[in-house]
Amino acid sequence: MDLDALRHGNFSQLGEAITDWEEMTKKLATLKEDAQKNLKGKADKASWNGVNAKVSREFIDKTAQEFADAHTQADTITNILKDTRGELIGYRTQLTDAIARGDKKNLTVIDTGHGTFSVTGNTRPDWASDPSGKTSATSQQDVDDLRDEIQRILSKAGESDNSAAKVLRLLVDQTKYGFSDAAYKDRDTAADAVENADKLAKMAKHPDKMSAADIAEFNRYLEKYHDDPLFSERFAEGLGGKGTLQFWTDMVDAHTGARGAELKSMEELQKNLSMTLATASFSDSDGMKAWKSDLLKEMNTSFHPDNKVPSQLNPIGALGSQVISSLMRQGKFDTEFLDDYRTRLFKQDKGAGDVNTNALWVKGYDHIDLVFGSGNGRDPLDGLFDALSHNPEAATHAFESKSDLDHMLNTSRYTDRGTSLGHALEAAVTGRAAGELNPTPPHSSTQVKIMANIMAAVADSNDGGGLVTKAMGASFGHMAAAYMPEISRELGGPNSEKVFLSTSDAPHGLDKTDVVRFLTQVSNDANGRAAIRYGESIYTDSLLEAHMADPSLFHGSSTQVIHDIAYNSGMIEGIVGRAVADSDVASSLEMEKQENDAMAQQGEVFKSFLAGAVGMGAVALCPEGKFAEIGAGAGGGFFGQVASIAVDTMYDGKQQDGMLDASLYRTGKDLNAMQDSVNQQAQWAVQEAMKKHHSTLPTDGTLDLVRNAANDGWRDSDGIMEDVEKRPSA
Repeated sequence: MDLDALRHGNFSQLGEAITDWEEMTKKLATLKEDAQKNLKGKADKASWNGVNAKVSREFIDKTAQEFADAHTQADTITNILKDTRGELIGYRTQLTDAIARGDKKNLTVIDTGHGTFSVTGNTRPDWASDPSGKTSATSQQDVDDLRDEIQRILSKAGESDNSAAKVLRLLVDQTKYGFSDAAYKDRDTAADAVENADKLAKMAKHPDKMSAADIAEFNRYLEKYHDDPLFSERFAEGLGGKGTLQFWTDMVDAHTGARGAELKSMEELQKNLSMTLATASFSDSDGMKAWKSDLLKEMNTSFHPDNKVPSQLNPIGALGSQVISSLMRQGKFDTEFLDDYRTRLFKQDKGAGDVNTNALWVKGYDHIDLVFGSGNGRDPLDGLFDALSHNPEAATHAFESKSDLDHMLNTSRYTDRGTSLGHALEAAVTGRAAGELNPTPPHSSTQVKIMANIMAAVADSNDGGGLVTKAMGASFGHMAAAYMPEISRELGGPNSEKVFLSTSDAPHGLDKTDVVRFLTQVSNDANGRAAIRYGESIYTDSLLEAHMADPSLFHGSSTQVIHDIAYNSGMIEGIVGRAVADSDVASSLEMEKQENDAMAQQGEVFKSFLAGAVGMGAVALCPEGKFAEIGAGAGGGFFGQVASIAVDTMYDGKQQDGMLDASLYRTGKDLNAMQDSVNQQAQWAVQEAMKKHHSTLPTDGTLDLVRNAANDGWRDSDGIMEDVEKRPSA
């Protein structure tokens, strides 16, 4: 920075700019709140159909997010400008004071242009008695000290100015259109993120020189900054696309066979690196576009550890796609990037056929282990499915094509990708990312169509049930739980929408035969049927509470709607119970233990769902009417208090007030006991709902109604199952 530029700098215009940005930030905060509450809030509650269900809702969601990002970016720019202005004014004061002190020592400071300056001393003898206090002699040390002090001040001022400019440019370049969500409280925070990214990218150029201490430091920075947009972008750009893949190839080779503390360190490194790259993928800067393009170009490149002769190794090496996917298991990657990568990878996978896909990726790569901990990373689809499970939008795109969906389901029979595929399918049809507990939007028509195709595949009489055994049973159960509104509508038949409330864009988008067969097949898996039971109970109990809270939802008698809900509960649970009996799943003590373990495991899952207002099994059950706001505030748009009590009862298996021991519900050991448990569960739910909402219905008569209706549904499930498929117990 030029000396005179800082010394005589007028920062009033910068101050005016800051004031303008502060006003802009305030206005954007108002617009952000309005977009979230009114624009998006009303859109979430609306019943969309046709093109609007896919296009308009998505547009509104993204528009609301843009207002939020605009506010974040404006606030960040304001903070950086204010911080930089304050620092520059401080440095100007330091410079002025230093020059004034020099003047008292007969030192003259002159700006010589282009960032240079001179300090000279004056030694005229007649100054000896000067009353101004100037000394008669100036030492070279005085000159050097003042020069060094001024140089330090100018260097710091220049660093402040340059880093602010760099950070602001990076912020603007983050998105080609729209705004960045990068948030920083001051210039130093943003500048430190960029500086540390450059430091790590430099370290990663020489992984062979990274000691255990270096890796620990590397990990600490990645853990601290993996959600930071500027850090992540700068780090990824510093490595480059091909460099990123080479870095991980070298790290894997250097730490092959890691155990103990080393293994834990490498697991953390892989996790943090994946999350960092995921954050970076959202940047639209030219550098990140090049990074993503390079990554895709290297999909079929053979990567060998650096500084080693390829001929001495397996000549195939690790494919770029295998390395890429091993770094996608954590974090949410950009949808457009995932779409591009998935399209290319799906094409290769389908080219091998359903049966030979394992031979395409696994055979011949026996020496490769790109994943620390579980798995080896040889099947790139495994890592891709993990990435899709963290991005529901990209997951939905991935399985829109029935051809792609059927292929991936079929390949699960011959590969070990079932678990990750199941998680990706969950995200695709529910809109809920793996591990997240945020309220999910209503199912879109596209999601319902994918769910219908999944049900058809599992319901297929040609060993569709075999898919359930490929580590996807729990995922199928979660899907069934999330689709209880649509399932109940389909089983309930035409004109059942006033009873079985739903905000789905396609509430009648499933096929009844496939629904019954799907529930039957999934019930053969302990975790699958446990998830169905929890989902059914949550939906039943939420429905009962919603109708108790707002009787106007159903134009008819309360007893009629309670009967229909209880009947539906008995029917669905009857399908599950008879499926267990037909397959003789509960014929041994080991199977009974699996049943109890599954109920406990899934109980934890569904308790988390309810606590996080996810609404698995119940979604926005009060879309309209005077209790709509109550419903919307009761956990993600659904009534959940009674459902929570029900899940606790099922999970704990407690005996209440000397009544039937609910633990029988967990064993699946006896059909009659299961029927009684379902019946008791429905009666407890209606009792809780009546109590909470001060119902005037007669208690004995209502419980008797529920008992009879649930028993009728249970009995009729036998005929429903017989109608769609010949059963061994029929």
